[in-house]
Amino acid sequence: MIRVLLAEDQRLVRAGFRSILEDQDDIEVVGEAADGQSAVSACHELRPDVVLMDIRMPGMDGLEASREIAGEERLASVKVVILTTFDLDDYVYGALRAGATGFLVKDTEPEELLQAIRVAARGDALISPSITRRLIAEFAGRVHNPVPNPQLDVLTNREREVMQLVAAGLTNDEIAARLVLSPSTAKTHVSRIMAKLGARDRSQVVVVAYESGLVSPGWLGA
Repeated sequence: MIRVLLAEDQRLVRAGFRSILEDQDDIEVVGEAADGQSAVSACHELRPDVVLMDIRMPGMDGLEASREIAGEERLASVKVVILTTFDLDDYVYGALRAGATGFLVKDTEPEELLQAIRVAARGDALISPSITRRLIAEFAGRVHNPVPNPQLDVLTNREREVMQLVAAGLTNDEIAARLVLSPSTAKTHVSRIMAKLGARDRSQVVVVAYESGLVSPGWLGA
């Protein structure tokens, strides 16, 4: 069972998400929060698997709440999915750096919402590839002075290659197809990269890849 926390200041929006999620046999809504501070507190109390986090909320916003959750070792298993609009702004850029697992637009189709939650809970891939790749491109365009990261020295050549493809927004299946690997082998490579870098999830791998200069804006058409 995937345990979900809804963090959104609009009650009607929360109710809409809850009605969709509660119809699923494998998803349970364990709580709701109307602001960032309440979301952080609820994470400590309820230990959800996934938090659907609105970026703009009163008091502590979703960005700061995401940063607190990502920085808390006891909440390492909690995945944050940011709820946003199509506008790419500093809030979303900051959320990627703060450790958000992925992003969804608020008017996403129910099927995409459900798939995003399941994918986030597994930690297998970034959310909504079309949206995420736009965010990656936005993120990459803001990294003007890459700084070599000594952590990358522990990666094998194959792992560096896989990391570049992760940074381009490819899923495990897409990485496997490009490198002529089995999907399970691609997943193993990604897991090892995350472990070696101490990365919470794939989005943090993306951050390291761009900030270290391993990839640059426009690489592979990201």
